[in-house]
Amino acid sequence: MSEPNQSFEAVWTLPGRRRFGLWLGFGLLLAALVSPATTQAQSRVLDAPRAAGLVGERFDGFAVARGAVPPDVAALVETVNAERRAIYTQRASTQGVPVQEVGKVYALEILKSAPAGTWFLAENGQWTRR
Repeated sequence: MSEPNQSFEAVWTLPGRRRFGLWLGFGLLLAALVSPATTQAQSRVLDAPRAAGLVGERFDGFAVARGAVPPDVAALVETVNAERRAIYTQRASTQGVPVQEVGKVYALEILKSAPAGTWFLAENGQWTRR
């Protein structure tokens, strides 16, 4: 009966950084599983501009206009990013993790579901095409 308590206590006695990492990973996993459909639906409205090479996706979970784009495409990117920011902020608040980390988790989901030909901007500033 004391073994489960020892395991629980062992987790809580880990150094702060590792403990934070465990909870961060758990929280981000939950965030990714709870509503990936929401960001996927938002991403679908970007399919045509992404296919045309006008819009790409960044490593942080936000869309980005690639070069000079028509005003309606720029407005669409802004709208989608505002919706994503709201989701990321809510998830970060619920999970007690930084917004940037939630965005990175969602970026992986966006990467998986984006159509072929979509451009992705890596953290190092390099563009790659899926």
